[in-house]
Amino acid sequence: MTIHLEDRGQAAKAAGGPVLTVKNLSVVYETEHPVTAVHNANFELGRGEILGLAGESGCGKTTLAYAINRLHQPPARISSGQVTFHDRDGSDVNLLQLEDEALRRFRWSKLSMVFQGAMNALNPVRTIGGQLEDTLRAHDSSLRKPARQARCAEVLTRVGVDPGRLRSYPHELSGGMRQRVMIAMAMLLEPQVMIMDEPTTALDVVVQRDILREVVRLKEELDFAVIFITHDLPLLLEISDRIAVMLRGEIVELEQAETLYSSAKHPYTRKLLASFPSLSGDRGAFIRSGDHNNFEEQP
Repeated sequence: MTIHLEDRGQAAKAAGGPVLTVKNLSVVYETEHPVTAVHNANFELGRGEILGLAGESGCGKTTLAYAINRLHQPPARISSGQVTFHDRDGSDVNLLQLEDEALRRFRWSKLSMVFQGAMNALNPVRTIGGQLEDTLRAHDSSLRKPARQARCAEVLTRVGVDPGRLRSYPHELSGGMRQRVMIAMAMLLEPQVMIMDEPTTALDVVVQRDILREVVRLKEELDFAVIFITHDLPLLLEISDRIAVMLRGEIVELEQAETLYSSAKHPYTRKLLASFPSLSGDRGAFIRSGDHNNFEEQP
């Protein structure tokens, strides 16, 4: 799959500054033997930027995303750090200090999330339109039903779904269409940041390509930033401006996508890049040693 992005990364630079700053963020699971799932995560997300977050299953990607959005549940606990949202109006919001009601208003209107396994997150006994309207009603009770319906039809159209599907139930849609509906739901209140947690994992490559093209197009049209989480590093190389690589709860490398591909510095990143076979050329011989902490290349 190839998605050509012109002037990759220039939108974020031209906007002049970050929309989100994560500083020294750590998350601990308070079990019998406490586990630090995220350790001192640091990064900035530029306006209009797609930041890829890669790493193997269990490395802390989703935990980091939940912590940023304050969606983590016990036994998870943010043990240290700051998450600062830089609004378009020039104000800064410390997400870790927001009280319950302020946090509820902030979510979806400023920062939204497409969850892992989102295709199965829709309520099977309610129509698509009803579920989209619920999101609008929860955040703006002043909107009348005709205005809510018009907004729902508008966002479905933006993600390439016929507005007539507002009357459909989830089981009447294909997997790709359900995923588009979830992206539409995340867009309803025009957030400035969208976190997408492996949104294309369960899709075939053709539908995956279409979804990714829609994400890139919508990002350009609506000027929101994206944190795109996946274990699929080649996919991130296609769509991301920058890529952060996580290993055992730490961001071990953060670099421009092209630079990461051509000259990755961390041995684990090089292993990830080498783990995907080429369609041409000699087969590589990268063998992980018996020591899980050893990611040195083997001859």
